[in-house]
Parts: sequence; C-alpha cells; structure tokens
Amino acid sequence: MTYYGPKDMAASFRTVRKNTIQIAQEIPEDKYGFSPAPGVRTVGEALVHIALATGLQMQIHQQKLSTLAGFDFMAAFGAMTAEAAKPRTKAEVVALLTVEGEKVGAYLEGLDESFLAESVEMPHPGAPARTRFDMLASMKEHEMHHRGQLMLVERMIGITPHLTRQMQEMMAAAAANNKK
Repeated sequence: MTYYGPKDMAASFRTVRKNTIQIAQEIPEDKYGFSPAPGVRTVGEALVHIALATGLQMQIHQQKLSTLAGFDFMAAFGAMTAEAAKPRTKAEVVALLTVEGEKVGAYLEGLDESFLAESVEMPHPGAPARTRFDMLASMKEHEMHHRGQLMLVERMIGITPHLTRQMQEMMAAAAANNKK
C-alpha cells in the first residue's frame, strides 16, 4: 500500500510551484537583475533555472529510459543553458514558471504507481539505481532548495516572504484568540 501516489505527488509539486510563482510575482521587476554575491544567479536567472530544470527529469522519464548510461547530459544541459540565456521580462518568467509547472503537474498526475516503482540505473559505476519516484520527487526538492535561496534574497531586498507573513498572521490570530 502506498500513501503517496501520483496524484499526491502532482498536488505537492503544484503547491511548491504556486509558492515559487508568488515569490516571482512579489519581487519587483527591477530586482530581477539582483545577485546576492558575485558568481551567483540573479533573481531572474534563478527563477528561469527553476522553471527549466524539470525538463531533464521529464525527458528521462517521458522517454522511459531504464539506464542513464550513455545519456547525453552535456546536450541536455546545453539545450537548457541556451533556453535559460534568452532575455525575459518578469511577466515572461512568471508565465514560464506557470506553463512548465503545469506540464509537470499534469505529467505526474497521469503516472501509475508501477511506473514510479521502476528502477533507473545511474551512469556512474557502482552508483545504486534510483526509483522513478525518487528521481521525480527530486524536482520538488530542487525547487524548494532554490526557493529558500530566493526567500533569503527577498529579505535582502526588503521583502518579508509570503510564507513568513502567513505564519505571522496565524500567530497573531492565535494570540488574539488566547486573550479572549
């Protein structure tokens, strides 16, 4: 019995993407060029990276590869890098996050548990195989990693992240209820 199936996976991914999109919408367009340190992606670059990074996993699993031995990672990264380099406005970045996120959500929702249980051999000798479930779940983990970075950037540019604001509102409401 599985407690977390394809529909749960899709819903969870959509929640993560919704929060990323909210951050993308709240950061002013004139801050999309902001980088917190030399050599670190700008806000805009990080958001485009988030939007496009799911493409690698999608490619692997839509092609139903059972091994990554021989997979041309350099070509995949090259294509992603070329796409990421295209100039985009804030509205275009938000649209890219939205469209690509829904592609992933719809794909995940349509999978079956037997597919998610399949193993994929890794390209490195001695590396253990990973299940498709684990690999596909890593898309959400990757996005949350970068979203955490963006939440710190929000603080640096004077924005209290929406999830923090929501928690503050809940705490204030709970405190107000306790005084009654």
